[in-house]
Amino acid sequence: MEGLPLLPGYSFRDPTKTKYHISHAFDLVNGYRIPKTNPNVIGAGKYPKDVDSISYYNAMPSVRYDPSLTYGRVQSYPYKQFKPHFAQYGGMNLCFQAYFKQSIHESPDEHYRVRKVNIVYFLEDDTISVIEPTVDNAGFAQGKLVRRGKIPKDIGGSFYHWKDFNVGVDVSFYSTVYHIVDTDVFTREFMQSQGIDMGAPEEMPQDPYIEKRKEKQPMTTMKTPKVDDKLRRFLEYDGKILRFYATWEDDTELGGKREFVIHYYLADDCVEVCEVHKKNDGRDPFPLLLHKTKVPKNWKAVPLTYPSIYRELAEDEIEEFYSPKDFLVGDTVFLFSRRFFIHDCDAFTRNYYKECLSIEQMPKIPVIQHKAPLLQYPHPPHTGIGSTEDTIQNVLRVIPKAPRKDVIRMLHNANKKLRYTAVLDRVHPEDEQRAFVFIYHLSNGELEIMEPPKRNSGYTFTRFLRPTHIPKPNTDRDDPEFYTPADLYIGAMIKVFEHRFLINGADLAVYRYMQANPDKFPDSTINNVRNYMVQQGFLKQEIEDQTKLDIKAEAKECLDVACCDPSLQSQPSAATEEYRPFGMKKLEDDCVRVQDVPQHLN
Repeated sequence: MEGLPLLPGYSFRDPTKTKYHISHAFDLVNGYRIPKTNPNVIGAGKYPKDVDSISYYNAMPSVRYDPSLTYGRVQSYPYKQFKPHFAQYGGMNLCFQAYFKQSIHESPDEHYRVRKVNIVYFLEDDTISVIEPTVDNAGFAQGKLVRRGKIPKDIGGSFYHWKDFNVGVDVSFYSTVYHIVDTDVFTREFMQSQGIDMGAPEEMPQDPYIEKRKEKQPMTTMKTPKVDDKLRRFLEYDGKILRFYATWEDDTELGGKREFVIHYYLADDCVEVCEVHKKNDGRDPFPLLLHKTKVPKNWKAVPLTYPSIYRELAEDEIEEFYSPKDFLVGDTVFLFSRRFFIHDCDAFTRNYYKECLSIEQMPKIPVIQHKAPLLQYPHPPHTGIGSTEDTIQNVLRVIPKAPRKDVIRMLHNANKKLRYTAVLDRVHPEDEQRAFVFIYHLSNGELEIMEPPKRNSGYTFTRFLRPTHIPKPNTDRDDPEFYTPADLYIGAMIKVFEHRFLINGADLAVYRYMQANPDKFPDSTINNVRNYMVQQGFLKQEIEDQTKLDIKAEAKECLDVACCDPSLQSQPSAATEEYRPFGMKKLEDDCVRVQDVPQHLN
């Protein structure tokens, strides 16, 4: 079978073979075709080729047999090594220094801003990225302005290539124009290797706002710290304190001269201010005004570059602190903007200044305390809500109490009321028929107004005004004058909260109250009410009784006269008739008509 030629009819097919596909010879790696590195050669259907079978095995060792001796040497050409584009240019970047100008609107300090950027071109995939270096206190977002990607060059669909970049060239990335001023060394060498001559580097323009801000920034100075042995000072001066007596002139409304004690600790140069409290001084007993700390001489000297978020300066940032030489009797020291006048010190402090500093402290300076006059605070004006007594109680106490009432008056005049009739000084025609009853409560001086019912009037019996104090017109709102029974008479015009009432009648109890308390009413008011009572007939029986009493008294007087004169004893009846009309006439003359009331009462 081995010697048969490969001709149709001389070969036999293997019936066990069912797969005849041929495997691929290349693999795709990063988009490139790479030959398979599997040393085993696989044939159709993944069956081994015949060349790999044992039938082609030659027993002659290859070491001793050289095919070139038989067939001659075969000229072989070496294959050029294939290197993909991404492997050849992987990690190679072209860097261009550029800038663009950003317009600033509505700013008095700058009109435009120069922003420096680095344009990075990645050779492995022709992508571009724009990165802006960070600037301190820039006030805007920095970093990557354009992320890595292919940037379109025009509307035709072409993209930027490294051949489009050169020094002095303007490139536009997404409507932002960047001007290239320089490149790095690698970029220049790469461009020269590709036959492109890079221009001379240009000068990067400076941002005018940054330059102006640098001019305002003061120059930094270095100060050599003094040598201070803290341990030696602690061991030598621990527990040794300088004590000064000072006063502070408080300029506030409730201030004055306040006494303080200033302690200066020699161990660490700290200052402490203690407040001196006296009995009944009216101040909270806080022991310290200033806790133990180092006090700078000029605590407001803060540099412009100091961040405002920090509240205090560190010790190395303060130029000078207070020392013992700054505390002298008779001088004024400023501790955090407060002026303390030193008027005395203790014996240890005087001895320390004399022996250690060779300074003689002044003797004690007497301090004269001036008592500030007591301020009289007026009561605030009445708000109109409630009574004036309620307003005063809210001023005098945090938790107001009810105003005190006149209990004696309430008990003496309990359930005693004075009633008057009145009509409304009409403004509208429908108010002409309305009638009102004024009820004055003698127990508390409040006035109540009721409206009696009237048939077909359209008004029901109701309370027109609850019992309240009614102030007189044109009186002080904070200290008003209220209506009293002396102001209520026939014909009086009473103004009640913008309503005008005319009193046209009174109760008989009003006249009885006037008779019982004549000292509380003027004579004109008593005569006015009495004339009204006579006119209404309320005093008819009283007048008749008084007339009879007067007639009897006059008759008795006439009889006494007749007894003394014998010539008149025979005519007793004539004397009686003569004096009777005299008594009647006297009572009638005493009663004045209502229309004859003086004008000031109307």
